[in-house]
Amino acid sequence: MKRSFDVVVSASGLLAVSLPMLVIGIIVRLTSPGPVLYWSSRVGRNGELFRMPKFRTMRIDTPEVATHLLEDPDRWLTPVGGALRRLSLDELPQLWSVLSGTMSLVGPRPALFNQQDLVAARAATGVDRLRPGITGWAQINGRDELALADKVALDAAYLERSSLAFDIHILCRTVVPVLTGRGVTR
Repeated sequence: MKRSFDVVVSASGLLAVSLPMLVIGIIVRLTSPGPVLYWSSRVGRNGELFRMPKFRTMRIDTPEVATHLLEDPDRWLTPVGGALRRLSLDELPQLWSVLSGTMSLVGPRPALFNQQDLVAARAATGVDRLRPGITGWAQINGRDELALADKVALDAAYLERSSLAFDIHILCRTVVPVLTGRGVTR
C-alpha cells in the first residue's frame, strides 16, 4: 500500500510542480556554471548505492562531503543555492526517485556514500531495510540540527511505527518546517 501511495503522490506531484521545476532549472542554469541537477551517490535500501537528483545549490568544485563537514559551507553556495535549500526546493527532483522506486516519500534521509558512521549505525538498528525518503521522522524533529545518534534513534522509532497513517502524519508535519526553513542549517 505504501508503494502505491508513493507512486500516485509522486506522479501527481511531478505534474503539479513541473512548471515551477522548469523555472527553478532555468534560474539555476543562468546564475551559475554547471548542470542544473546534481546527482549524488547515496545509500539506499539494504545498503545499495543509487544516484539521487537535486537541483544544484553548490558550486561545481565543491568537495563531495556532507555540507556540515565543509569549512565555511556558505562560500560554496551558488547565488540561489541558499534560498533553494532553505525552502527545500532543491529536493523536488527526488519525486522522480520516488516514482522510480529508489526512494519513498517518507523514510530516513539517504546517507551520502561516504557517511560510513551513519550507514553503520542504521544497519545496526535495522533501519537500512527501509527505502530512504524525501522526508522522515528525523527531518520533522530536528533535521540538520540532530546529532547522529539522535537521528538514528528517530529513524529506528520510525521503523517501529511505520504505517501509511504515520507517513501521512509525517507528510502533513513536513509542511511547516519546509515553509519556514526550520531546522535547516545550510
